[in-house]
Amino acid sequence: MGGRIRLLACAAIGMWGGAPAKADPVADFYKNHPIELLIGATTGNDFDMRGRMLARYMGQHIPGHPNIIVRNMPGGGGIVAMNHMATRAARDGTTLHMMFPNMGPLQATDEPGIAFDVRQFYFIGNTTDSQNVMSTWHTSGVKTIEDAKHKEVVLGATPGNTGIYYARALNQMIGTKFKLISGYPGGNEINLAMERGEIDGRASITYASWKSTKPQWLADGLVVHLVQVGHKRHPELPQLPLLHELATNAEDRQLLEFLSASVSIARAVVATPGVPAERVSALRRAFDATISSPELLAEASRQNMDISPLTGEETQAISDAIVNSPPKVIERAKAIMNN
Repeated sequence: MGGRIRLLACAAIGMWGGAPAKADPVADFYKNHPIELLIGATTGNDFDMRGRMLARYMGQHIPGHPNIIVRNMPGGGGIVAMNHMATRAARDGTTLHMMFPNMGPLQATDEPGIAFDVRQFYFIGNTTDSQNVMSTWHTSGVKTIEDAKHKEVVLGATPGNTGIYYARALNQMIGTKFKLISGYPGGNEINLAMERGEIDGRASITYASWKSTKPQWLADGLVVHLVQVGHKRHPELPQLPLLHELATNAEDRQLLEFLSASVSIARAVVATPGVPAERVSALRRAFDATISSPELLAEASRQNMDISPLTGEETQAISDAIVNSPPKVIERAKAIMNN
């Protein structure tokens, strides 16, 4: 009789107390699938540093805790990595990419060689909306935009860098004399060329990048900023004009605002088209948890790295709005960008 009671008790525990936990398909998937994070730039710059920092912490917040492996894929000013994401990467949430912010404007203006539609990607989150700055080396003799109207200024850039378009627009609209050299593979090479005196400055770099990669240059006044690009002035650069503030009429201002819009999503992480909705949601919430985690914020502070994040949903809306800008604005931008 006692044995029968014990058997019944064990059966009851199996039915009620010992029921297996509900399966988590996202965790089950990522337990066996590491994630690759592509960086469309060379090593040692702000894109690379941010991507590697995310990779160190984000896996802890993704169900299944996958390892995240970083791979650099420079080329075409970010287009090579984006084309890879659109045409070759698995569409299952195992490949992420730290996207260059100019991908939307390039698509909108029919840049040759693009095999992607930014609107089909899933934005996971954005780490900063730090303003871009156009900067010169301290020995260039050019310290303001007004100086650049009277003296030729040779600026370095990577192919497709947004600074190329800023400089072209200002040359046309207000008469600056910027000359562009856009064959550099990455920011480190541009910095070296400035130090050597081969060029006068950088066409564009985020102010956050200067702070994280060359804080001593800022402290010693070795670089001088001519203009900043964004929707508002950086609190540390209150006297430096915004790009769109240099416009002399409403139509020019509208164009410069289009060219400035992508700065709001300066360091965005995207997943490929076609990722299942539940994995997109898990990746977005993991990004949110990671970017606000004490561990990541402490490391970012040590590296003087600005963190001003947006959710994936917010970033997606900004990107879609850029690509869907009014045709009249896009046509004017095309004349600048496809020159």
